[in-house]
Amino acid sequence: MPSVLLTESIAVELGAVEPWPDDVKLYQPYEVEQILLPDNASCLSVQAFLKMASLDFEVQMRSNAESMSPSGKVPFIRCGAFVVAEMDPIVAFVNTKGIRLSDHLTDAEKADMRAYMSLVNSVLANAELYVCWCHDETFREVTKPRYGSVYPWPLNHILCWRKKKSIQKKLASVQWLDKTLDEVYEEVNNCCHAVSERLGTQKYFFGERPTELDALVFGHFFSIITTPLPDNQLAATVRGYQNLIDLCKRVDEKFFQKRQEE
Repeated sequence: MPSVLLTESIAVELGAVEPWPDDVKLYQPYEVEQILLPDNASCLSVQAFLKMASLDFEVQMRSNAESMSPSGKVPFIRCGAFVVAEMDPIVAFVNTKGIRLSDHLTDAEKADMRAYMSLVNSVLANAELYVCWCHDETFREVTKPRYGSVYPWPLNHILCWRKKKSIQKKLASVQWLDKTLDEVYEEVNNCCHAVSERLGTQKYFFGERPTELDALVFGHFFSIITTPLPDNQLAATVRGYQNLIDLCKRVDEKFFQKRQEE
């Protein structure tokens, strides 16, 4: 049976027909030699969400995962006859199965959750892209060699520069391309402050049970603090918020390390 490539709306309509199979695959770039900070954050966010939802899946690393994806972005999952890419469509697809991490929230809390997820996506995701593709030292020492590592010469150069132009166009469309590095770090710090204030002293953002927001924040913050970069200010900014670091440790220990030990 041929695979079906899903947008979020199609996933919502069709996803509920079949139960969650036991052979779901999550595709992403190679972690050690290839994956970059923005993609690692996205992949970890989706992995955390699926683990929080107690859904079985197997990570499949592919050098061409980006080009395999129906949206051109990672990660994507193959679930039965369906292929679904990126966090929001994957969350919507899982929701159609009757599995929702945020079912216990009120309508006001759900709106609050979506607002903070939008903040994280608009600030941290853009900051990660900016640092990796627009900061000259990081691009030269980390991004270019890692992104091009899976391609032969001269494709490694051609595809990397094509990707850089695409990222610059995206950042320009949201008024991020002309920011200075200090302005980017200021945006990140403001975002961290707002997210940290929302978490406060709670175990998770909405009490004792994790939601999509916890998965998203974990993916971005854990990736930032564990990814070596020539300029470590991004990680240093995040590390200034201990409750967010504690959240990352909590999610890592409960949903990643524990699963590995089982």
